Amino acid sequence: MSAEPDYLPADALAEEEPKYLRRQKPVEIRKRKFSRKTWPLYRRVLAAVVAALVLGLAVYQAGHYFLFSPGVMLESPDQIQIEGNRFVSRDAITEKFSADLGRSVVRVPLEDRRKALESLPWVEQAGVQRVLPNRIRVEITERSPVAFLRTAGDLSLVDSHGMILERPADGEFRFPVVSGIGESMTRELRELRMNTYVQFMKDIELAAPGADDHVSEVDLSDAADLRATLTGLGPATGGAAPVLVHFGDSNFGERYRMLSENIAQWRSSAGSVDSVDLRFARQVVVNPETRTVAASAAHVAAHAVPAHAKAAHKRQ
Repeated sequence: MSAEPDYLPADALAEEEPKYLRRQKPVEIRKRKFSRKTWPLYRRVLAAVVAALVLGLAVYQAGHYFLFSPGVMLESPDQIQIEGNRFVSRDAITEKFSADLGRSVVRVPLEDRRKALESLPWVEQAGVQRVLPNRIRVEITERSPVAFLRTAGDLSLVDSHGMILERPADGEFRFPVVSGIGESMTRELRELRMNTYVQFMKDIELAAPGADDHVSEVDLSDAADLRATLTGLGPATGGAAPVLVHFGDSNFGERYRMLSENIAQWRSSAGSVDSVDLRFARQVVVNPETRTVAASAAHVAAHAVPAHAKAAHKRQ
C-alpha cells in the first residue's frame, strides 16, 4: 500500500479560503469631553440650576413671611373692614372671624367665613377678601324686608324669600302686616306664600297706582285664597270700615280694579260692606261672613246693582 500524502497542494488550499473577507473592527476615535462647542450648553444648565435655587429660596422666604411674620397677622377685629351693613351689627360679623385672630391673613379660610356670614338672618350675600399685608375686607348685602309678620308675641319682618327677620331698633318701615306663615313652616313653603304676596302687591299697583297704600293686612294661611284687609276704599272713605277681600290665587289686578270701581255702589246697596269674595268668575259675593249678596259679573262691570242686592238677607 502507498502512503497518503502529508500535505495538500497549494492550489487546493486556495480554493477553500473564504470568499468574503471579515469586517475589520472600526478604529475608535476618542473625542474630547470638554470641547469648545459643549461649553454653552453647560453654561445654560448651570444658570438654570442657580436660578432654580434662587427662586426656591425666594419662595421659601416669602412663604415663611406670609405665614409667620408679625406683619401679616390678624391681631384685632379692627383690621376687618366691613361695607354694606346697616342692620347687621359689626360685632355679629367680626365674631365669625374670632378663630382667625392671631393667625396670618393668608391662612383665613375665605369660603368658610363667607358661608358663616350668610348664615346670619339679615345677610343675603357676603364677600370676603384678603387685603395684604394684614387686613380682611367684608362686603355685606342685607336682605330687603317686604312686610311685617304677625307672630305670637310681636311683629317681626319677612323678606320675599320667607326669611323671618328681627326688627332692628333703629329701623323705620312701612309695610302691610302678613299673617298665616311662621317658623313652624319649612323655608320653601314660606317662600312660596311670600311669592304670592309679592305678586299680589305688584299686580294691584299696576292696576291702580297707589293701591298698595290701602293694604293693611294680608292673610296667607290658605294657599288658594289670599285674603287682604283694605282701608280707604271708595270716594267717601271717612267713616268706611276696613274691608276683608278674598282675592283667590290669581288675577289680582283685575279683581282689585273691579273692587275699586264698584265698592261705592255695593255699599249703597248693602248698607255696609265688611267683606267681599271675588274668587268666582260669574258673581261677586258681598259680606259672605254675615250676609250673602250675589251680583252678576256683567252687571258689576256695567255699574248696575241687581235688584235682589237691595234685599240682603241673613245666611240660612
